[in-house]
Amino acid sequence: MKYKIVIADDEPITRLNMYEILVGAGYDVVGEAGDGFDALDLCRDHHPDLALLDIKMPLIDGLKVAQLIKEEQLAGSVLLLTAYSGKEFVDQAKEIGVEGYLVKPISEDSLLPMVEVAIAKGREMDQMRADISRAKDELEGRKLIERAKGILMAQEKLSEDAAYKKIRKISMDKGRPMKDIAKVILLNSG
Repeated sequence: MKYKIVIADDEPITRLNMYEILVGAGYDVVGEAGDGFDALDLCRDHHPDLALLDIKMPLIDGLKVAQLIKEEQLAGSVLLLTAYSGKEFVDQAKEIGVEGYLVKPISEDSLLPMVEVAIAKGREMDQMRADISRAKDELEGRKLIERAKGILMAQEKLSEDAAYKKIRKISMDKGRPMKDIAKVILLNSG
């Protein structure tokens, strides 16, 4: 799979260097920006697998851009680049939740492994978010089914097992999830 990357750095030579390294390694650089504002636009347009952001950029700095990318889920992962290795920048990067932090000057030997790790971490986080969402949906469905069973048990004097079987039978007959049948039962009871 060819991963999509956005590069944002206010130094054209640094951008060109990263572009050549990444394209040479088989990545698809879908956009380059010289400031944080353009970097956000590129991420909104392309939803890259990775946003490579310099911390010190005009208009919006890389830390703020990274925070917005994370909040709006505009890229799979974020890798910050900087000439500064100060603790305050590292702490802010950790707080934002970026997948990597690389101190300049950038070399092929330092950039490519960090890009791979950052993309893998981003994919791992996406999978975890999907798993959590799926678990929440399942729990919500189970709650609805339990409430619907209670209504059937009270209204039709059914056992818990019989109420469950009734919901399941309607679900199978209609070709709809049991959660949908439970919603209808709850709507009709109110």
